[in-house]
This record gives sequence, C-alpha cells and structure tokens, in this order.
Amino acid sequence: MTLLDRAQGAVNIAFHGLGPPGPGIDTGLFLAVLDEVREYSWVELSFDDGYASDVEIALPALIARGISARFFPLAGRLGSTGHVSASGVRELAAAGMAIGSHGMKHCSWRGLGRRAMHEELVGARNRLAAAAGTPIDTAACPFGSYDRRVLAALREQGYARVFTSDRRRARTGAWLQPRYSVRRDDTIQTIRDDILAPQQFPGRIKSALSARVKAWR
Repeated sequence: MTLLDRAQGAVNIAFHGLGPPGPGIDTGLFLAVLDEVREYSWVELSFDDGYASDVEIALPALIARGISARFFPLAGRLGSTGHVSASGVRELAAAGMAIGSHGMKHCSWRGLGRRAMHEELVGARNRLAAAAGTPIDTAACPFGSYDRRVLAALREQGYARVFTSDRRRARTGAWLQPRYSVRRDDTIQTIRDDILAPQQFPGRIKSALSARVKAWR
C-alpha cells in the first residue's frame, strides 16, 4: 500500500464469529485476511458478539502473527453455548487484546428507555470489566445502529471511542470509528477491492453524508 492509501485514513475490519455454528465466516478466509493485513499499521481488527471462536480460533492465529485486535463480547451471553466465558475474556485481555463492550443483550440502543440504556452502557461495561480485569472504555454499537441520543449517552458515560458499521475509512484518533464487516460471501479479492483499496472520492462523500445523517437523526 502507498502513502496515499494510508493518508485516506485508518481501516477498521470487524468479524462476527469464525466458522460454524452461527454467522461466522470461513476460517480459511479469516487466516488469509490476517496474512494480508499483518504488515499494515493502519488496519485494526475487531471481533463482535463474543463467540467462542474468538478464543478458540482467532486468538491463537493473532498471537502467531504478532497481531493485536479488539474484542467486543456481549456481557449477557458470557458462558452461554457458543459464546466466550468470563475466563475467556480474561484470557484475551491477558494476551494483550483490547476488550470493549457490545452491550448486554445485542439489542439496538436506539429507542431504549433510561433503565435499559443504563443496563446496556453501564451494567454491561461493569460485567465485562470484572471479567477482563481491566477498565472498559470503548464500545461497538449492536447492528451498527445509532442516533444522536445514543451517541450523547455514550459520551455521557465516558466512552473514549465508539465503533460502528458504516463501511468507510476512519479518521485516526476520532471518537467515532466506522468499520467494515467481513461478510460470509466475501473473498480475499473482495477484501482487497472493497475494503483495503483507496475509496474513490464520490464514495467517500456518500459514506460521510450517510454517517452524518445517522448521527443527527
């Protein structure tokens, strides 16, 4: 990649489980992505939902390649079938992986009442912090869904960075961090073409306007 590629901003790539069961992508594609981006300092990887594969498959592969990543488990599913346990979260943190919150119940945060919002933004964070043994100061919005009320609540609770699913490059150091989710029908070529390649100007403008509309609705 060229200096121009890096100048266009950081690339956040999100995974949602690896292999069956669930919505996970093929493990071979995951490993190919790791090998593709391992030398790119401007690419950050993250894992949503806290599937057991985060510890069983992703963690050993990341360690073997010297790659750090960010994990966003669901606090309400810790230890449930197919999901990472509290000890698994501690294992991820002990290996140098960052832990953030994906909320409690994997529900959209838009339209929640005060009590439910507190459970999602505060209760979930506290439960994950206890499991990880580290403070939690980042969050990933479930379904990539947010509005200005959600963003205001996240700021009020002191989250240092918030990750979305807006499929565009991120401004390094920005509070709101868009991400590209890897999909089940992706190939390493679509990853190169749709995610890693520099986004053309019209596409950048369209993506930025779309995100602004979401943030102000």
